[in-house]
Amino acid sequence: MTQPSERKVLRYSVSLVTQGEHRFYTLTMPSEVLAETCYVVDRFDDPIEGFQRTLDKRRASEIAEYVDSGLGTIPSSIILSAQPEAQLKIVGQGKTLEFTSHKKAFMVLDGQHRVFGFSLAKTNMRVPVVIYNGLSRSDEAKIFIDVNSKQKPVPSELLADIKKLAEYENQSEEYMRGIFDKFHGNSDSALYGLVSPAKASKDKISRVTFNLAIKPIIKIFASRSDVEVYSILNSYIHSCRFALKKMDYSDGITSPTVFRAFLSIFPDVAQRVKSSGGEYTFDNFWNVIMPISDKIKISQMKKANNSFKALAEELIKAIKTDFVL
Repeated sequence: MTQPSERKVLRYSVSLVTQGEHRFYTLTMPSEVLAETCYVVDRFDDPIEGFQRTLDKRRASEIAEYVDSGLGTIPSSIILSAQPEAQLKIVGQGKTLEFTSHKKAFMVLDGQHRVFGFSLAKTNMRVPVVIYNGLSRSDEAKIFIDVNSKQKPVPSELLADIKKLAEYENQSEEYMRGIFDKFHGNSDSALYGLVSPAKASKDKISRVTFNLAIKPIIKIFASRSDVEVYSILNSYIHSCRFALKKMDYSDGITSPTVFRAFLSIFPDVAQRVKSSGGEYTFDNFWNVIMPISDKIKISQMKKANNSFKALAEELIKAIKTDFVL
């Protein structure tokens, strides 16, 4: 065990920043030093003093892999609060920060997964850091709240849309993109004007919603191209929209719940079409789902809320017909 007298004294060049009533220091620090000197207090470990979220080890491992890939760059600052164990002081005419290396030298106010990820990584890297000093526990909690409530995350719809530009798409995502883009751009699309590629929109189907709906059924298309998949699904969705129109609920297809429910029953509908020896056309799909417009009420659609699985079960019941020999 390292004795207090044996603890390292570390020094780094800093800049003093004043924002409102707070002052803090900005600097860069080796990731291995962060891993050795930072800690968190979460609500599970200490319900009285803790305020951090429970650590997601999977997320930290992903950060470590990203760093070790050699391509990783994490420019956002880790925000820390110096603790008494750090014995922090400013030397060198106010331009150098000095502290004692201790496992509880700094409490993490923002960036706990990055810090833990750095500890798991084999690669050491220089990391931007912000250090507050002399904060009370109340001040630390307030800054934690401010940091996590004022920062607005990038919408998942935008991230999904720019993955191609970043060359981050996997094969499945690239395949789904091709299908979505055809629904977005083709004038014969059943969803023409009703999809939104880069942002969530109240009356449109976002790329994220589309992917959630189509991903579970992709496997049934085997080796078909995205052009073929679009053609088949377009005929199917046209028939779904026709059913909704007969129910006087034309706009219902843009409801994420309704859209995902109809897509989730597609394999059952397609199987019935195939069993009857028919092609995957609008007419043949309509012959299967026709009972939906008579047996399902608009109120059932609207009451489904976010439970697309429950609505899908009702749709399946509706298309089942009594067997006659």
